[in-house]
Amino acid sequence: MSSAFERSVESADFVRSHAPSTPDIAVILGSGLGAWADGLDEVSFVNYSDIPGFPTSSVEGHAGRFAIGRRHGKTLIAMQGRVHLYEGYDPPEVAFPLRTMWQLGARNLIVTNAAGSLHDGLAPGDLMLIRDHINWTGKNPLAGENDTRFGTRFPDMTRAYDPELRERAHAVAEALGISLSEGVYVGMLGPTYETPAEIQMLHRLGGDTVGMSTVPEVIVARHLGMRVLGLSCVTNMGAGLGAGTLDHSEVQDTADRVHRTFVSLLDALVKDFPIAAEEDSS
Repeated sequence: MSSAFERSVESADFVRSHAPSTPDIAVILGSGLGAWADGLDEVSFVNYSDIPGFPTSSVEGHAGRFAIGRRHGKTLIAMQGRVHLYEGYDPPEVAFPLRTMWQLGARNLIVTNAAGSLHDGLAPGDLMLIRDHINWTGKNPLAGENDTRFGTRFPDMTRAYDPELRERAHAVAEALGISLSEGVYVGMLGPTYETPAEIQMLHRLGGDTVGMSTVPEVIVARHLGMRVLGLSCVTNMGAGLGAGTLDHSEVQDTADRVHRTFVSLLDALVKDFPIAAEEDSS
């Protein structure tokens, strides 16, 4: 049986055979946010289902493919949809696409998600820069045997979300006139939405937004030594904070409503991303 390292090499080779460019930045696009990558210059698409042994998503709003193209002089590989723990995948499988993009040459990650708000200070349509996260899934994608070709046995997570990149993101948002708060994302296993009591608990623990993704990906990205910038699009209030019940269609509707603002910010973040500085420091 092939090791995870060998599998990631095989997956990267397949993607490279269809889109030979070496990416500067990997981008993961959350629910309802995937259309941004359709507008990349010189874009090529590779379906996850065509990549041997690659996990595929069954979630509505996830196209299930890589988009490889250019924007502002940088080469990007974007995930239009991700896989989740709640779909039944083991943690290493959820994070496997990160290892594939790393094998292709990506050393920087912009990760986005659709998330619920844990308090009244964040409303549907708001954008939040992720300062830190809480792993409430009960799972870790690095559990088990460690392959030192990927990274160290005990990776540090003190600065999981790069402080310099966050500072630059705030400056970019301010220049665009976009309100961008900063806070803590809580990763849950799902697939159920949280109860009102759980929402209160997570907020008291220090959380600002909650969702069912991102955390396994960021853990693996840091294990690989990638620089990470995280962004939550608030699509709904947590249970008990708003009227009515929660539905996935609300997530997609809100993502559609803020699409123009999200696209403007993401474009500007890519333009400002310090690729040269990253290469000089490696």
